[in-house]
Order: sequence, then C-alpha cells, then structure tokens
Amino acid sequence: MIRRLLLPDGIDAKALPLLVGRALRAFADGYVAVLLPAYLLALGFGTLDVGVLSTATLLGSALATLAVGAWGYRFHHRYLLLGAALLMMLTGFAFALQTSFWPLLLIAFVGTLNPSSGDVSVFLPLEHARLAEAGQGNARTSLFARYSLLGALFAALGALAAGIPDWLLAHHGLSHLSSFRGLFVLYGVIGGVVWLLYRRLPQPSAEAPEPPAPLGASRHIVIKLAALFSVDSFAGGLVINSLMALWLFQRFNLSLAAAGTFFFWAGLLTALSQLAAPWVAKRIGLLNTMVLTHIPASLCLILAAFAPGIELAIGLLFVRALLSQMDVPTRSAFVMSVVTPGERTAAASFTAVPRSLASAISPTLGGAMFAAGWLAAPLVACGVLKIVYDLALWRSFRQHQGKN
Repeated sequence: MIRRLLLPDGIDAKALPLLVGRALRAFADGYVAVLLPAYLLALGFGTLDVGVLSTATLLGSALATLAVGAWGYRFHHRYLLLGAALLMMLTGFAFALQTSFWPLLLIAFVGTLNPSSGDVSVFLPLEHARLAEAGQGNARTSLFARYSLLGALFAALGALAAGIPDWLLAHHGLSHLSSFRGLFVLYGVIGGVVWLLYRRLPQPSAEAPEPPAPLGASRHIVIKLAALFSVDSFAGGLVINSLMALWLFQRFNLSLAAAGTFFFWAGLLTALSQLAAPWVAKRIGLLNTMVLTHIPASLCLILAAFAPGIELAIGLLFVRALLSQMDVPTRSAFVMSVVTPGERTAAASFTAVPRSLASAISPTLGGAMFAAGWLAAPLVACGVLKIVYDLALWRSFRQHQGKN
C-alpha cells in the first residue's frame, strides 16, 4: 500500500528507501530549524551568533557536497549515503551535549544540521542521482515531486513538533533547555533509523549500466546553472527558517509554539504545491513552472516585510509558501534532464555546491541586519535578488525547457 502510494507508475522500487529517508530527515530538519535560534538564545548567545552558527552549518554542507561531486563517483552510492546517515546520528548526540559556542560551531560545520527550509545537505546529490535512475520523462518529474512533497510535508510536521518544549514546560515543568537537548537526541536517533533504511539499498554488485563519472559534455550548462542557482540560494539564505523564526520572535513577539504552528501550515501549503508541480510542468514546461511561480512568491515576501500587522504578514507568507517551492522538483528534474546519466551525481553536486556556499554566507548577513534593528532588510533583499535570478534564468534557458 505504501509503495503504491509513494511510487508513481514506471518507477523502480529501489527509490522507496530514499523517499522514506527523505521524510524522516525532513521531520528532523523541520523542528531543528525552529528550535536552533531558540536554543542558542536560551544558552545566552545573541542574534549575530545565530547567524554565524547557521552559516557554519551551510558552509560545512557545501564543502561536503563539493567533495562528493569531485570524488564521490569513485565510491558506491550506498557507502556514501550510509556514511552521511551515520554523521547525522553523531551530529544530534554531539549537539545535545554541548553548550559552549566554539564546540557548537565546530559541530555545526562538520555535521548535518539544516537551518533552512530546503535540503542543502550532502544527502541531496546522492539521492537525486539515484532517483533519476529510477524513472524517465514525466514519471521522473512525478518522482521528484513526491520526494519534495514528503520533504515539505514532514518538515511541516517537524515544525509543529517545535512546540513540544512549551508543552513540556506547561504540563510537566521540564525546562526549555532540557527539552531542546532531548529533541537533538531525537535528531540523532532519526539519523540511526535513516542508516538502517539505507542498508536496504542495492549492494555494489548491482551497479547501474552506466557508472558515475565526473562532468564532461555537460560541463558548460552545469556551470551556468550553478552560477544562477547560487544567486537564488544567497537570497534564500537571508531568510532561512531559523532567521524567519527569529524575525517572527522579534517583530511580532511570537511564542515558540506559535512559530512552530506557522511553519507547520506553511509547510502544508508547500506540500500542496509539490503535488501541483508535475501537472503544471507537463503543460507549460519545467522552466516556465520554475520562473512563473517564483516571482509572485518573492513579491509576497517583500510585501510581508512592511505588513503593519501579524495577520497580513502571515497571510502573505502563506501565499509565498504555496508558490515558492514549486520550482524544487522541476529544478531537480530539469538538471537531471540536461546531463548524461553518468554525470548525474556530479551535476547534482556541482549545482548544489554553489547554492550551499552562497546560502552559507547570507545567514550571517541576515543576523547582522536583525542585530542592527533592520528587520525588513533581509526580507526585501531576498525578494529582489530572487526576482533577478528568475529573470536571468528564463533569459538564459528560455529555448531549453528540459525534457519533462
């Protein structure tokens, strides 16, 4: 039953562990993104420290992803995914044990914590390349949509779980710090479950017909896409979920539980958009779907920055959530469609790395803007830069819609 629900027709069953693993990781990322700023503030750190820690997590993920792109093709994907899951487990346990800034900074850099609304971890290129092998054409886009849908849906549930510390404090008198540490332990446990799931992936003897290879014929188009994606990610890094939660805390004095509820409903709207993405892409093309849904979402973010009340701001952010992530499955399918099968792992890595590096810089800038009292500036800058990215992407690839 679960297999029929998750896997579209024409998709190999080997994709199932990847989909379930994505859901579990998204749940953990969903609550960590909301809890991270609250945890750091509870430890006595400032808003700038929140930005610096967020930058460290993204920068470390970028370097790990770069290593996968440069050398990962030499190893079987099963071993790399198992190693990433083991690192996730260790990250959660280590973060729960530390309270000092420098150890936390090191763990954030080396580990797998994700303070953003999307998946920017080393898992991404490895899983994308395996998913691309599991289907062709519109079935592939549908598979990526399910992958993104599960990510959005379970990230929303994870965001709702961020209210657990408030509930424990109110009903059992357990301090926030103890609750935070318990949830980081849970993050490590989830990493262990993901490790068990990935043990079900094919052994090295079951290699794909065309083995992974470094970039070759597709290098030019991948470099151009990577440069454009980096602009989008730099902009998104200004308002990653951890900083958006911080904005809600400071601008509207929202509680931790209320912020978690907001991210839950925003995540559900994002999940609905993932269902619509393959249908829209089939009719207007992958590229048009990416661009024509992204621009209105950016306009909503800019307007939310100046909203006089929380109701209007939340409404605009909900509209943004409904539109802004529709490009995720279509972007993944677009990249996989314009490279050869053997180059897919390298292409996924080399389009992800600039995105991670670019997004790693901006959280510190966003945190600095908040610390200076410029609460609207990160949202406006993000919206404007994303619109510039969309227009540049459409102009560069309007003749190449991709094979849906």
